[in-house]
Amino acid sequence: MRPDASKKLAAVAPKKGPNPAIIGAVVAAVVIVGVVVAIMIGSSGKSGSGPAGSAQPAGVTGGKGGGIFVNAATAKSNAPTLDLFEDFQCPSCAQLEKVMGPEITSMAKAGAIKLVAHTLSFLDDNLKNDSSKRSANAAACASDAGRFLEYHAAVFAAQPEQEGVGYTDAQLTEFAKTSGITGAALTTWQKCTTSGQHAQYVTDVQEASSRAGINGTPTVKLNGADITKTLQTPESLAAAVKAATK
Repeated sequence: MRPDASKKLAAVAPKKGPNPAIIGAVVAAVVIVGVVVAIMIGSSGKSGSGPAGSAQPAGVTGGKGGGIFVNAATAKSNAPTLDLFEDFQCPSCAQLEKVMGPEITSMAKAGAIKLVAHTLSFLDDNLKNDSSKRSANAAACASDAGRFLEYHAAVFAAQPEQEGVGYTDAQLTEFAKTSGITGAALTTWQKCTTSGQHAQYVTDVQEASSRAGINGTPTVKLNGADITKTLQTPESLAAAVKAATK
């Protein structure tokens, strides 16, 4: 496992005056209004209308810095959890996707696994660019559109042959179209990407993964156990998943 691309969330009423019951009702009403306003303000900050990069994408599981539960709608209750840690600029990750991607996608759509994707971004520092962060943010925006798997596949399929070349904004947009994000959803996706709506989430994922001991990509865990080195063929993955199914 390479450490880099190459290997790498009381007031008292007066005796005379207004009916105390009425005063109580008014106070209660004021309190209720205050609570509602507070809730609205708090919700505003979480819905993407707050500072750029403050929002979490759809499907995040495990709290701050958690991965995206890609197939929550289809995963069977007894399915084992497959955690996938990848950096979009990692050549070995692209190779894993080429060999294992179709099988992983098939199992995810069939509900045979609970697929949780962790998009890392440490290679930006190594390669002196920001393509890992931008593509991870774009993928998170695609998750909001319900097209994470498709976007994820499109990015890796178009990974530059020369490591460090990275992805242009035009390419990231083309990947969205390729993954089936169109019309109003595409407009929303574009706003999400250009504003860096999930930039902080991307940073949180990298930090959480580092704390968890993930120091190389790709890393594949099945129910918490690292199975990366045992993955040689799609059949080996299918056998491991079958053995881990309750």
